[in-house]
Amino acid sequence: MKKKILNILGISLIVTTVGVVMDGDPTVPGVLLRLSEFFLMFGIVFLILSVFYFGSLFIKSSFRKLIK
Repeated sequence: MKKKILNILGISLIVTTVGVVMDGDPTVPGVLLRLSEFFLMFGIVFLILSVFYFGSLFIKSSFRKLIK
């Protein structure tokens, strides 16, 4: 379980970093605002990925129980 969460965190970090680098908006002068924007986006991406991953595992195990 810990390894799965760390993998999701790594993927979220990579996706967020690529998204911030590719962002075409003008840069905000405040460092605190940039960091808060980065970490909030990181949290959103992590939440979405973990809901999809663990939700798909739950649905898969539910279908296996129905078949048996």
